[in-house]
Amino acid sequence: MPRTDLFLREVELAVAIAVLAMTAACSRSNVHAAGPAMPPPPLVTAVRASAQDVPRYLDEIGRNAAFESVTVTPQVSGRIVERHFQDGENLMRGQLLFVIDPRPYKAQVDSAQAALAQAKAALDLARIQFVRDQEVIGEKAISQQDYDTKKNTVDVDQAQVESAEAALETAKINLDYCYIHSPIDGRAGARLVDVGNVVQPNTTSLLSIQRLDPIYANFTVTEGDLPAVQKQMSSGMLKAAVRLPSDAENAARSGRVEFLDNAVQNGTGTVNLRATISNSDRHFWPGQFVDVKLVLSTEKGAVLIPNQATQISQRGPFVYVVKSDDTAELRSVKLGQRQGDEVVVTEGIAASERVVVAGQMLVRPGAKVRVDSGSTGAPTSNVSGKAPQNPGGQS
Repeated sequence: MPRTDLFLREVELAVAIAVLAMTAACSRSNVHAAGPAMPPPPLVTAVRASAQDVPRYLDEIGRNAAFESVTVTPQVSGRIVERHFQDGENLMRGQLLFVIDPRPYKAQVDSAQAALAQAKAALDLARIQFVRDQEVIGEKAISQQDYDTKKNTVDVDQAQVESAEAALETAKINLDYCYIHSPIDGRAGARLVDVGNVVQPNTTSLLSIQRLDPIYANFTVTEGDLPAVQKQMSSGMLKAAVRLPSDAENAARSGRVEFLDNAVQNGTGTVNLRATISNSDRHFWPGQFVDVKLVLSTEKGAVLIPNQATQISQRGPFVYVVKSDDTAELRSVKLGQRQGDEVVVTEGIAASERVVVAGQMLVRPGAKVRVDSGSTGAPTSNVSGKAPQNPGGQS
């Protein structure tokens, strides 16, 4: 190949390499000028804090007890000959339960009636004789001693009649005791004797009966809370919300607190109280543990936020507040009592401020956030100034 052609090819190759180098340099310059792509602000869910009247309460553990409880025992001895109920049956006051063999007691009634008739006959004869002697005592036909004797006979026979009447009444009562009836409305337990057993008066237990409607909830408060309890009780407004641990919080039933013990218990520093709750559906049962919320007062215009909005740091609880420019502010707060799914904020949040309830992990203080447009309404609350229907535990 001639030298001229070789030289031209070398020049063309050098130009091509230069062009490629300039193209690569321009591409790198464009990349550096554009910089890295910025991620969008995090998406969060926010709601507005609400202001409502909420109850202030004490959260206690209680135990149910029957409104009335009776252990049926016989008043006379004898053999059980009849049973007129089933174990676990709902009984009515006056319903026949057991029959003790009445024949010996019927015989005693018959004997007492005969003794009374005899005593009355003797009294009638003594009165006739005394009346006859009264007619002749003035004529000195009988001595004063005979007259006094006849008069005393009338008095003695009168006493005998009264004694016979009392014996007859006792025999009738014993006969009536052979028929054992339920003294209260209530539910029967398991029978303690069967037909054929011989029972003794006031020693043999026959049956336990408990009245379940209404029912008691017994619980305690500390002596430190006693003044507030006494104040509210003196106004006649002390109420308690009672529910089983397995019940939903909004299923609590309101009860009247009408009993406050007369002493603080030694060693525990607590005072016994008792609430009375309607129980027509037998929802509560004697001996069950229950959650009791004792309502002491109503806090007006308390600020409420959802429980999930709160977080805990080394400095205490805090929330993220979404400001008007959609930036997030970390706000330290002081929390009060929980009210169902919400909690009272005593310091740090004002009503209608937006608080983040979901997406907090991506939020940075002072950074922009995107608020879900369908999540900025006020939180739903069932709290009222009345007895709480769904309060949770204390914060």
